Amino acid sequence: MRNQYRKSSSTIRFRRQVMPNPFSKALTPSRLKDLLFFFSLLFLLYLLFRQPPPRLPLPSSPASPGPTERRHLVFAVASSSRSWPLRKPYVRLWYSPKSTRAFVFLDLPAESDVGDGLDRSVPPVIVSGDTSRFPYTFRGGLRSAIRVARVVKEIVDRGEPDVRWFVFGDDDTVFVVENLVKTLSKYDHERWFYVGSNSESYQQNVKYSFDMAFGGGGFAISHSLAKALAKVIDSCLVRYAHLYGSDARIFSCVAELGVGLTHEPGFHQVDMRGNMLGMLSAHPLSPLLSLHHLDVMEPIFPNMNRTQAFERLFEAVNVEPTQILQQTVCYDSAHSLTVSVAWGYAVQVIEGNKLLPDLLSLQKTFTPWRRSGSVEASQYTFNTRDYPRDACKRPTVYFMESVTSINNGIQSNYARFKEGNCPKASAIENLHNIRVYSTKQELDIEQLKAIRRQCCDILPAFNDSMIINIRQCGVDELIFMHS
Repeated sequence: MRNQYRKSSSTIRFRRQVMPNPFSKALTPSRLKDLLFFFSLLFLLYLLFRQPPPRLPLPSSPASPGPTERRHLVFAVASSSRSWPLRKPYVRLWYSPKSTRAFVFLDLPAESDVGDGLDRSVPPVIVSGDTSRFPYTFRGGLRSAIRVARVVKEIVDRGEPDVRWFVFGDDDTVFVVENLVKTLSKYDHERWFYVGSNSESYQQNVKYSFDMAFGGGGFAISHSLAKALAKVIDSCLVRYAHLYGSDARIFSCVAELGVGLTHEPGFHQVDMRGNMLGMLSAHPLSPLLSLHHLDVMEPIFPNMNRTQAFERLFEAVNVEPTQILQQTVCYDSAHSLTVSVAWGYAVQVIEGNKLLPDLLSLQKTFTPWRRSGSVEASQYTFNTRDYPRDACKRPTVYFMESVTSINNGIQSNYARFKEGNCPKASAIENLHNIRVYSTKQELDIEQLKAIRRQCCDILPAFNDSMIINIRQCGVDELIFMHS
């Protein structure tokens, strides 16, 4: 029995099934391939059945600010109750109640702006705040410099909506608003910019600063810089009590903020006197932005008073602001004539061949700002050339009489200004009128950064009337007299 039991126990055995261990064997290439397939399958099943996470909204990018327009500029005009009634005609030249935002800052209310009969052809008037607490120590100067400098704070504190640039100037400053809009479009108003120009007088720059924007010529401050400047201007007014003018105080405070002047040659302080033909007929290759000191100029057109003369100039400005005063030179080799066109102002016809670079310097038709007679007073920040005392040796000048838009462009007409009984070359002896045809310039920002002078052609046959066509120069075209 025992043997039987042993026999049976030896035959009945419990077998344990053991799951195969995938790592118990050596990892052969084929085995490794199977493992990779196995884990890839598991990962795909996980991705297929897992709950997807909630989708987060994408961060919205800031909207493009769009191009700078007239409505983005706010002008602050410094004036006084005494000068404002006399200077209104100048401001009317460039101000439009429908499209221009501007305010005039006075020391006291002007009689003409009191009551219900407000003059809406000029900007609204604001009476500046009291500045008696600020010191002023410049001997012989005017305390009004403090009030005018503080206009920066007062205009910012108004909280005008959607402002990109604040533009500052005097009541005897005229602005070309469309050109300002285009020029300031080159710069990012969200960054700190102080845009203007210095004086034409070397002596004035030495006395004040070559790096300062002279206030009468006008200057622009970006909205972001203006907000910072408004917060600190009062402390600067205390530190700079020894300075003369408002523009010097603003410049000093801007310098303390670490910002330098961005120079735009279209702003004109006009620290000169008298006949401005030489200046206006050789304008820099840059859009005209402003003109100051109108009261010390002779009328820029003959047989008119100052206001009438500037009204004539602004007839051309309103038709084509970009091209106003831009100098174009063309040649008539058949008659040996050189013709210089300052569009919208004057055409000068010169006998003989005058090279273009020689015509870019300014004829000294004007006199120095300071009447001291010193050599330094008669030095300027630009190249000059002599203006003959003998009228018969001067170019023949034709001043603009009218300008009109036509189907395919613009026609401006210029009439001869006869100066003395001077003999002239036969080609121009009987030349009384000049007609100039041009097209409206639509310069984008990139073109404004690299402006090129235009070319012109003279129709070959003329007697008492010359016809000139202004056009874009060819790619490699040179401006000179062809033989």
